Amino acid sequence: MQPTNRTDRGFPRAPRSRAPALPRHDELVAEARDMALPLDGVADLDPLLARIGDARFVLVGEASHGTREYYEWRAALTRRLVEERGFTIVAVEGDWPDCARINRWVLGDTDGTAAEVLRRFERWPTWMWANREVEDFITWLREHNDGRPRPQRVRFHGLDVYSLWESLRAIIDYLEVHDGDAALSAKRAWSCLEPYDQNPQHYALATQVVPRSCEGEVVDLLQRLRQDAAHGGDDPDARFDAQQNAAAAAGAERYYRAMVRGGPASWNIRDHHMADTLDRLVDHHGPDAKVVVWEHNTHVGDARATDMAASAMVNVGQLVRERHHADGVVLVGAGSNRGRVIAAHAWGTPHEAMAVPAARAGSHEAILHRTGRARALFVFPDRHSTWLETWLGHRAIGVVYRPELEHMGNYVPTVLGSRYDAFWFFDETRALRPLPTAAADYHELETWPSGV
Repeated sequence: MQPTNRTDRGFPRAPRSRAPALPRHDELVAEARDMALPLDGVADLDPLLARIGDARFVLVGEASHGTREYYEWRAALTRRLVEERGFTIVAVEGDWPDCARINRWVLGDTDGTAAEVLRRFERWPTWMWANREVEDFITWLREHNDGRPRPQRVRFHGLDVYSLWESLRAIIDYLEVHDGDAALSAKRAWSCLEPYDQNPQHYALATQVVPRSCEGEVVDLLQRLRQDAAHGGDDPDARFDAQQNAAAAAGAERYYRAMVRGGPASWNIRDHHMADTLDRLVDHHGPDAKVVVWEHNTHVGDARATDMAASAMVNVGQLVRERHHADGVVLVGAGSNRGRVIAAHAWGTPHEAMAVPAARAGSHEAILHRTGRARALFVFPDRHSTWLETWLGHRAIGVVYRPELEHMGNYVPTVLGSRYDAFWFFDETRALRPLPTAAADYHELETWPSGV
């Protein structure tokens, strides 16, 4: 296994207001052009597979949650990791209960079609997972698993932290069958939260006005499930599912309370929860478990190589590098110049296909556009590179997007060669293809930050 590139080198400081003059862009373009590898078919992923070696953790980012190319090439890489490198878990930026339905389906435990499973997503933004690209991938994954012994089947799990009520409902359903006494703890937590009508914003704001939260009830439930882990003799996967739902509920309760206070706390709670969930997954599935993670660049790309570090923010990519460097960690980023994307103008509003304008001058995406490559793969070398060591803006599009305001934001100051180990670039992209869902316009919050 080759060592990860940047972990041993330390990380550059964020640029000061009076930073030295940037290198000439022509020099950066020339470097990027020399480094670009073809990306026309799945065989062109060979250099990236060589870079991954026998790494146990591969984190694949995306610059938006609504771009077809990111989903398609991420799926293509994941297929090769499963077939050729023995990867056993796909872990994504989705809620645990929703992804548990997908997991049961790809394992062959439930019937129906992939589209029927994905159409059950209720939490906005539904298009992140209820789309044709994910449908194609999980259909392949079920076919891959079919006929294999259960321990050899590939799992599909969610890492995110939003599922407070959904996780509590799943815990109650499980405990009413397996542990009636513990079910009482779950129902106490539900009763505490019930007055807020399953609206996390109402709950979080109420705890600001009256300093009484449901933290104690939810944490008590989590501790009870962990203490009783060895009891009952039931399916260990079912017990683990209940324990993870309890961890998700506890994390969500903390996250929602921190969200209304502002600052980096809620972001850090969320990314710590996702990294901790990843650790629990590999511990549960044993020393042979190998994980590919699908999340936004903002979670995958090491925060220490962005201005997030100056705000005391961490992310999944940084935490996984710090915790699992000895096991091998490879971070893959993504970006594009222009095209179309699925997003919404405000939180909870219907999605639409929007035009993405050409990248801002002086950004990493603008440099890559000038290489003249329609799409390209970059596997970052260990040698010195002015481009890879230069602070430039790197575009990030969230589920809420206002293209007309892009000049005011959407670009994260980034040292690309420290943030990722590899990168793929698409000069022009297409919009994701959402599936129609019963809850396509559902939203549970009146307002919400325009994050990723």
